[in-house]
Amino acid sequence: MADMQVTVSSCWQEATDILGIELVSLDGSPLPAFDAGAHVDVHLPGVGTRSYSLCGHPHDVSRYELGVLKDANSRGGSVAMHGLAAGTVLDIDFPANHFPMAPLGSAHVFFAGGIGITPFLAMTMQAQARGDRCRMHYAVRERSKAAYLARLQTMLGSQLSVHVDAEAGQHFDAAAAMASIQPDEHVYVCGPQAFMDAGLAAARAAGVAEDRLHWEYFSADAAQPRADDGSFEVVLQNSGKTIRVEAGQTIVQACEQVGVDVMVSCEQGVCGTCITSVIEGIPDHRDVYLTPQEQADGRVIMPCCSRSKTPKLVLDL
Repeated sequence: MADMQVTVSSCWQEATDILGIELVSLDGSPLPAFDAGAHVDVHLPGVGTRSYSLCGHPHDVSRYELGVLKDANSRGGSVAMHGLAAGTVLDIDFPANHFPMAPLGSAHVFFAGGIGITPFLAMTMQAQARGDRCRMHYAVRERSKAAYLARLQTMLGSQLSVHVDAEAGQHFDAAAAMASIQPDEHVYVCGPQAFMDAGLAAARAAGVAEDRLHWEYFSADAAQPRADDGSFEVVLQNSGKTIRVEAGQTIVQACEQVGVDVMVSCEQGVCGTCITSVIEGIPDHRDVYLTPQEQADGRVIMPCCSRSKTPKLVLDL
């Protein structure tokens, strides 16, 4: 069940293949507050639940703003969202935030790849409202795909570096960009997986400490089934049930077959919605949400995509 209903008040073509969407409450009352980096889950009939970053000003709760890429590899969500029109009523959940700004940080560097720009709009506004220093690297394939560019240029001026693959000499060099990070700057990375992987690897190679490194993936190749996946047993500690997870099946899907519902959203190990404690066994992590240290600790798992390295897992479900 969704937490509330909202109305699409307007839609516009923000950039090539990117639709801007404004949502308001049904009666015009203020919407629930949110902090920069938050997202809302949209319940789409016949498709499921999809998460979209809130890219409006965190202090403006008269409206929510979303930016949605029409993805050729979409599982149906982006196509449905691009079919919206003003006046459509949507079911959404209250804002949730798995990608918050560092509360004690006062200097921030944002690395956006394509549609990964959406959470950084709100972050830039929040950083400037706090009086923090911030700058941004924005990488796109073509300039026509650079959403919110004019708005960002107004907000950031010379602190915005735009990298356009199609323009000579403009290709984004992750290693060079990360080499300029200052000791007090927090680094935030969001975008397609190849961009994310390169950016995070460059940041770590440049010596950026893990506690100053923040990221949010939109999708994950690691979550895809593998040819050598086998079956394993999962004991659901709270439910008192033992299930068999077959190759090609997720833990969440196996739980559903025995009537145990697990709250999910992305189903790719990206958003953190389904995070679950591990009581016994060694997870085979397929997510991109947990930090390397959290994965090594093995105390939690994303059951929407991850599997088991041991014949049995005992989970807090």
